[in-house]
Amino acid sequence: MRAHRVTRRGFGARHGLRTALARLAAIAAAAVAATAATIMGASAAMVDNAHRSLVAGVDLITYQTGVKDVVVILGSLPAGDAMTGSGNIAIPTLTGMMLDRGTKTLDKFQIADRLDSVGAQISFGVGTQTLEIRAKCLKKDLPLVLGLIAAELRTPALSPAEFVKAKQQFLGSLQSSLQNTALRAQEAFARAIFPENHPNHPHTTEEYLAAVPSAVLGDVKSFHAKYFGPSHMTLVLAGDVPTAEAEGEVAKDFAGWTGGQDYVRPAAPASADASAGGARRITVPLNDKPSASVMLGQPTGLRYRDPDALPLRVGTAILGRGFTGRLMGTVRDREGLTYNIGAVVGEDSIVDGDWAVSASFAPSLLERGVASTRRVIESWWTDGVTDAELSAHKQGIIGGYRVSLSTAGGVAGAILTSLQRGYDLSWLDDYPQAIGAVTREQVNHAIRTHLDPGAMVLVEAGSVAGAAAAPAH
Repeated sequence: MRAHRVTRRGFGARHGLRTALARLAAIAAAAVAATAATIMGASAAMVDNAHRSLVAGVDLITYQTGVKDVVVILGSLPAGDAMTGSGNIAIPTLTGMMLDRGTKTLDKFQIADRLDSVGAQISFGVGTQTLEIRAKCLKKDLPLVLGLIAAELRTPALSPAEFVKAKQQFLGSLQSSLQNTALRAQEAFARAIFPENHPNHPHTTEEYLAAVPSAVLGDVKSFHAKYFGPSHMTLVLAGDVPTAEAEGEVAKDFAGWTGGQDYVRPAAPASADASAGGARRITVPLNDKPSASVMLGQPTGLRYRDPDALPLRVGTAILGRGFTGRLMGTVRDREGLTYNIGAVVGEDSIVDGDWAVSASFAPSLLERGVASTRRVIESWWTDGVTDAELSAHKQGIIGGYRVSLSTAGGVAGAILTSLQRGYDLSWLDDYPQAIGAVTREQVNHAIRTHLDPGAMVLVEAGSVAGAAAAPAH
């Protein structure tokens, strides 16, 4: 549930801004021109446009879209916060932050100059289980960008001076997040519903603030040596991709690289009965906030590929997806208690995840808003969904999926997520059919089997009347 802490670079970081913007405009124009063709082609077999191979130990996927001259790169490897173990909890994020601060042969200014000169960008982000890689460039500059990604992953400079700056930047980000009601609610919710040994159980912001000053560069070097490598690394290239050239570049740039670790998996799924240690209402007091962020939910015990997971997702969309969901229709439109409420199933791609309603309420409307939300959930859980709701929302889910494939970035994201969830490339084509095949009986069974309104944990973060501090877990 923790928001990614991302390091970014590109598009005029130092000079050449005008040139970079001109190139960006050309990229955007090419992408827009290709959108209609891409959507039209979404009904064809997507797997026919994909090529998957193991190159220098890297799981490499290339995908041809209708866009011309543009390539989007997405990748991941297991090097996230869950890999901390008994060490300093700030090390995974600090390691990710050090990647774009120079390599053994190029300092950060030289790297920025090379990217600026061609209008390309590279960024890294650290999440719960993964280091994420994002890049975009013109087709002709793919060798340059792949080479820089490889150098930053394999041979970061890890200089003492840059490490001090990274720690200061991290501390500043953490301090800012202390007053973010949504982030604090997410943090408290995940800590309440997942046990301490579960990868989705986060550390607190205060624990990170305490850990950063004591982090040492030697630990970053050790973490990098242990977790960075091609084993379990995935790299997706989508757009106007020259497959043979891309494979050759990856083979050259990553040759001889070894190492890497698998994802962290819990011994057993989280249980709603064990979540929150018996506490069902948790408050995170933050003074002088115009609204309170609320999360209400529980662990599902399900991974995305489990049989009941997709029906539960469809049912959750009926409850809380956008303006057509029941929550919006009642809590927002009919009762006027909020402008923001929805329900999702998440954090389940690699391990079992959670189900949650998220909302924001003015402090004076908080009690009424929570009560209204509970009534809608209880009715949904008790009575189930209707055939009309199911038909409409399945169409919406399928349509949204196809629209998401209208850009190279959307295609790359769909591929990477599908592979992380344990599917092969055929899932890109199978997903709409799988959604279409979900029945009302399956949805209602999944809702009643994996959720219990009476066992849900409520978290309120903000200016909450009578609030007490969230318990430590």
